[in-house]
Amino acid sequence: MSNLEFDGDGFLIHPEAWTEEVADTIAKTDGIEALTDKHWSIIRVIRQNYEEKGMAPMVRVICKETGLKLKDIYELFPLGPARGACRVAGLPKPDGCV
Repeated sequence: MSNLEFDGDGFLIHPEAWTEEVADTIAKTDGIEALTDKHWSIIRVIRQNYEEKGMAPMVRVICKETGLKLKDIYELFPLGPARGACRVAGLPKPDGCV
């Protein structure tokens, strides 16, 4: 991971450098010991939306696509959908994310 660049908030600067191994490492720094199938379903929706539209999906899209409730997402990613899930998915910091 030493050749990867992160901004001051820990978001990947070059999303194209993201791999599943990078996701595991970022998740561990966020206190997520292991990424489960539910984590990966959220990550896949976020990555696909980013690749198609150039931005992270809205939370309701993540919920609809994965069948998970917002509270489930917060249980899986304690830092939340933007700060946690988007970071693990290797996206740059989403607009409006503080």
